[in-house]
This record gives sequence, structure tokens and C-alpha cells, in this order.
Amino acid sequence: MALPACAVRAFEPPRQPERGAPARTTCPRRHSRVEAELAASRPGSVAASVRADPPRGVSHGFHSRPLLDKPRKASSSLAGAACAPLFALLSRGRRRRMHVLRRRWDLGSLCRVLLTRGLAALGHSLKHVLGAIFSKIFGPLASVGNMDEKSNKLLLALVMLFLFAVIVLQYVCPGTECQLLRLQAFSSPVRDPYRSEDESSARFVPRYNFTRGDLLRKVDFDIKGDDLIVFLHIQKTGGTTFGRHLVRNIQLEQPCECRVGQKKCTCHRPGKRETWLFSRFSTGWSCGLHADWTELTSCVPSVVDGKRDARLRPSRWRIFQILDAARNFHYITILRDPVSRYLSEWRHVQRGATWKASLHVCDGRPPTSEELPSCYTGDDWSGCPLKEFMDCPYNLANNRQVRMLSDLTLVGCYNLSVMPEKQRNKVLLESAKSNLKHMAFFGLTEFQRKTQYLFEKTFNMNFISPFTQYNTTRASSVEINEEIQKRIEGLNFLDMELYSYAKDLFLQRYQFMRQKEHQEARRKRQEQRKFLKGRLLQTHFQSQGQGQSQNPNQNQSQNPNPNANQNLTQNLTQNLMQNLTQSSRQKENRESLKQNSGKEQNGNTSNGTNDYIGSVEKWR
Repeated sequence: MALPACAVRAFEPPRQPERGAPARTTCPRRHSRVEAELAASRPGSVAASVRADPPRGVSHGFHSRPLLDKPRKASSSLAGAACAPLFALLSRGRRRRMHVLRRRWDLGSLCRVLLTRGLAALGHSLKHVLGAIFSKIFGPLASVGNMDEKSNKLLLALVMLFLFAVIVLQYVCPGTECQLLRLQAFSSPVRDPYRSEDESSARFVPRYNFTRGDLLRKVDFDIKGDDLIVFLHIQKTGGTTFGRHLVRNIQLEQPCECRVGQKKCTCHRPGKRETWLFSRFSTGWSCGLHADWTELTSCVPSVVDGKRDARLRPSRWRIFQILDAARNFHYITILRDPVSRYLSEWRHVQRGATWKASLHVCDGRPPTSEELPSCYTGDDWSGCPLKEFMDCPYNLANNRQVRMLSDLTLVGCYNLSVMPEKQRNKVLLESAKSNLKHMAFFGLTEFQRKTQYLFEKTFNMNFISPFTQYNTTRASSVEINEEIQKRIEGLNFLDMELYSYAKDLFLQRYQFMRQKEHQEARRKRQEQRKFLKGRLLQTHFQSQGQGQSQNPNQNQSQNPNPNANQNLTQNLTQNLMQNLTQSSRQKENRESLKQNSGKEQNGNTSNGTNDYIGSVEKWR
């Protein structure tokens, strides 16, 4: 009985390699490859049949072992059936391991082949595409038709490095967090620096009807003359930050001199030894610590005039002082949300602040202890809880902004027995609203950029660096429930109404100034276009006149009436002269009506040219 071929080879002794055959190596993979090649060289062997018919999907030129099990089993079913008893001699775990290893080896080889061929095809395509691009760009310069093999490899390496860097960046910083991947600087327009700091819509529904005079606040501030900016500093409204901006952050011909270690700065007018700013950081607390409207209007004129003792003048001189202040003194202030301001003042009092140096001078005298009792008995009120701070009925933190901005002489100063409480509150609120509306400028702590914009447009003074909006403050760190917040709003109900009024007026002024700025920019663009059109017409007429003067015979032959062009030119000049005289008369009338100088005069001087251009446009 004949044994199968595999069984015979299993019991045969190991054969010596033939002469000329490659030597046996200790590497199992190389030894198996050599034996496979020897078996394939023998005619009629199973390996030869497998070699002659490679698996489907694998080219004949690819030197590797068969990758699929199906063709091998199909071609060597006879040998497999003969070798089955030998596999049966092995243990079950060994047989399973052999099958797993063979299956893994075939799948891994197939994946490597597909990956290698895919990368090769991709690299080939990239090489042709990039080669075409580089030949289009650098072909005329270098006059090279195709890139050599070394440059192709270098280019492919650079492309693969770029792809790898993009993948790494995607993992390191996602698309919603990485600024480099989003490329905001190239894709998005420049952000409006005066947009709402709380990202709310710039459009709002106004509650109050203000006139054009209330919205248009433009002060012809003469820093070289006698004008003075008076800063009314209300406690815990961000006035310290704004005061530092006034002395350190304004572009001036003669900037303020601020020395290290000194709180006050020297802000002199150009060429004079007089100050143009009355504030904490320029003149100090000359009228008392955190002086209110009542104190400032009676104290500032006397301090500026060098008559400090005249601060306690009789009340009959107050009218003249207010008129003097309205003519030369420009009052400004900063307001804040009442709840945040109240909590910030409570935290400040907890740390030991008392403001005992405040004078509270009203109608020529400070209040008595019966008119203004103290909420604490010790040196300060440090460590007081919020409930105790709110329970004090004489606490000046309640409705502080209304009291600081109103005329206290209208209600008998601090004497609460002059009129009923309801009437007193109404008079104080109306006085605070009126004084705030007629101030030269006021800002809001919650809108720093808008505050900067309105100040610059009002006084025509620009800041060096933009204002910063600080949303994290000591007041924001205090956590209160809804009940405490309602109680604070009830204690500051006058401040709540004043702040609502001030916010509405502030935002309407901001929108009005922005619309006016856009209209002026549009008008300037129209004037430029008209000016360019007028210059174009002027050059066209000059070229026609030169052509007619050079070819008089040709013009006479073409035009039977040679005086027609002259008459037309004379009529045109007469019309232009009449328009110019009318425009000059209108200009003189406008100059007599206007009182401002500088920019407005420059604008008026350009009206004659604009009228001339308009007349040319009308004639055309």
C-alpha cells in the first residue's frame, strides 16, 4: 500500500541541499521560503500547482506566499485529505493554534499588501499633482520639465509631515477651542470695540423720550482757557479706575506728571500753572472726602479762585455760583448698578472703611449728630454682617447715588422734618435726574467701552489704551438669595429708578452718536465722489479747449457757427460765477450763525468747493 507524499516526506531523513542550492539558514522564515522555492521548482508538486495559480486579487509579479485559504484548499484538496491523519495525531490545542496562526498570517499579509499598494497609489497621484503644480509655478523660472526622484521623495515627505501635523493639532486643540485651526484673524471681520460688554444686542427699546439736545453732548472744551472738568466721585462705582484714566491715559499736548509713590498727579494747562481737572488724583479731596453735588457746586468756584474760606458763603450767592459753574465747569460722574454697588460698599465697610472725613456740607453748614446719626458706636464698622448693615435706618449707603447727585438744599439738607418722606423722595429723585441729564458727561460701570467712546466724542479727547471690562468684582463674589436681593432693591428704590433712567439715556446717547458718526462718514464719501467727478469734468473741458485752440480751421469746418462754443462757455462761466457768489453769501450767513471754530470753520471753507462741484454736476 502506497503512502501519501506528505507521509513519505515526514518519515524520510533530512536531505542535503543540492549543489548550487542556497545554504540552509537558522532563520525559520528564510528556511521555509527556500524549501517553498525548491518544492515549486519540482514539476508536478503541489507547491508548483499553487505557484502556477496564484490567489485571486494578487498579481503574478508579487513574490509572496499565497494569502487566501480558499484557492490553496481548492488546489490541494487531495493532499489535504491525505495529510488529515497526521494533523489528527496532534493535540486539539495545537491544531487550533496552527489554524489561528495561519489565519492571522494570511490576514496580516493581505492588509500589508493593501496598505502598501494604497500608499503607493496615493503617493504616485500626489507626485503627479504636485509635480504639475510646481511645473506651472516654477517652470518658467527654472525651465525644468519634471522633478527628479530625490525632489519627489522630499516633496512627498513634506506632504506627509504636514498631514501628520494637522492630525496632531486636531487631537491637541479641538476645532472649537484652538484659535489656529479656526483662523479668526483671516475669516472673521474686526470686532467692534464699542460693542456691548455683556454680548447683548445693541438695539434696545427706549423707555424715555429725550430731545436732540439731551442726546447730543458735545463740549467745546478749551484746555488752554478757563474750562475745568469736575469729577463727582460716588463711592464704589469704579470711580478710582476712571480717575486714573483721566490722569494717566489721555493724549494731551502736556500730559499729567505722575510720580511714583504719590497719589496725586500734576495736570497743568499747556503753558500755564493751572489745572484743567478737579478730581481726587489731581487736586485731592479739596472739597471733602467724596463730595456730593451740593458740596461741589458751592465749593469748586471758591477753591479754583483761591478763596477756600468762601466755601461757607450765604445761600444767596449759590445761584451765581451755579451759573458760573455751568459756564466754565463741566461736571462728570460714573454710575453703577445699585445692588452691586450696595454689596460692594458693604464689603468695603467690613474691611474698616468709614469715610469719616466726609464733610456733608449743605447750605453752609455740616449736619448735626441728631440729623445724621451713626450706625455704629466704635471706631469703625468692620466685620458687620449684611443683615446688620441693612437694618440701620441711617445708613448713607441706602440710595446713595440719588443723594450724591441731587440738590439737598431743596429738601432742607439732612433735616427730615422739613417735608413728608414721600414728597422728599420725589424731589430728590427729580433733582438727581435733572442734574444727571444736564451734566457734560456720565458713564456706567457696566459699559466701559461705551463710556470711553462717549467721553472721547463729548470732550474731543482720546485715550491711549482702551478701557477694560472687569466682570469679576468683590460684589459678584457675594452669593445672595432672591429674598435678600429684593430687600436690597427695596432699600435702594430711588437708586433703582435713577439707574434705569440713566441707562436708557446713556444707551440712547451712544446710538445717537454712532448714527451721527456713520452719517458724517457717508457724507464725506459723497463729497469725495463729487469732487472727483468735478475734477474729471474740468480736465475734460480743458482737453476740449486745447483741442479747439490747436485746430481752429478744423473746428470752423465742422461747426458752421464758431461763436456758439464761445457763447456756451460764457454762459457756463456766468452761471458758475452766480452760483459761487450765492454760495459765498450762504457761507457768510452760516458763519454768522455758528459760534464754534476750528473744525466747523474748516468744514465751511470746503462748502464753496462743494457748491462749485455741485454746480458743475447740475450743468452736466
